[in-house]
Amino acid sequence: MNNFINKLERKFGKFAIPNLTMYIIALYAIGYIMMIFRLNGLFDYISLDPYKILHGQVWRLISWVLIPPSDGFSILMIITLIFYYFIGNNMERTMGTFRYNLFIFSGIIFMIIGAFLSYLIYLLRYPADVVQIMEITAGFYNMMYLQEMVFLAFAICYPEMQVLLMFIIPIKVKWLGIAYGIILGVECIQGLMDQNYAVFFAIGSQLLNLFLFYLQTGRMSRFKPKDIKRRHDFSRNVRMAPKGVTRHKCAVCGKSEETNPELEFRFCSKCNGNYEYCQDHLFTHQHVK
Repeated sequence: MNNFINKLERKFGKFAIPNLTMYIIALYAIGYIMMIFRLNGLFDYISLDPYKILHGQVWRLISWVLIPPSDGFSILMIITLIFYYFIGNNMERTMGTFRYNLFIFSGIIFMIIGAFLSYLIYLLRYPADVVQIMEITAGFYNMMYLQEMVFLAFAICYPEMQVLLMFIIPIKVKWLGIAYGIILGVECIQGLMDQNYAVFFAIGSQLLNLFLFYLQTGRMSRFKPKDIKRRHDFSRNVRMAPKGVTRHKCAVCGKSEETNPELEFRFCSKCNGNYEYCQDHLFTHQHVK
């Protein structure tokens, strides 16, 4: 997958939008201004409604991104958007502008596909009520779930970073990510069980996007037979090495095959010099120039 994305970046990288998170928040701001001036009724004309799109209202394919991720504007929402701006910018620096753009726009495309899949199922199961059902469920298709996937991607890249929960309790991002992932997974399964296909496809489409992002990190390679054999050979060679001598050591955290034998280590081809990193910092470190 990385090779394919690298080819895309070489061909279309010049079209990537720098600081994309700022533009997304600007779209949220427009949606909140509409709420403040009690123009919420306009959301009915810009929501992601496949039935109306198929009947000529094609602007809904784009306009739904104006619908903000919450129903009300508050100080807490301002803080949430500031935090989202922080993690969004960090993810863009970590992934690169093109890959971050790809993550965001693929999430948008998956959301549109999910909306049409739910419409198809509702059309087959409830043909007489499909128009009313789509009007009710269109509100589930907004940027909220995509924003949550950005946070989960951040938790994957920076699991040891600490944040203040409720501005008081220090907690590592990985625990918030695990808790949030479980909640979203339960909501997705519950939506399927309750035949609420809008919720199922809205969350499921974004979880699929997150899974594709996880594949880009290369962490699924540990399950390949070739890599399993390589780790076995590596462990055997480590046992043969003199005691106290480490062959691999992370340039960021200092972990080695002695202190953390479960980790994998790689040299970075983009750093000037022989810098080696563990699997937790291979994709998140600052390149040495």
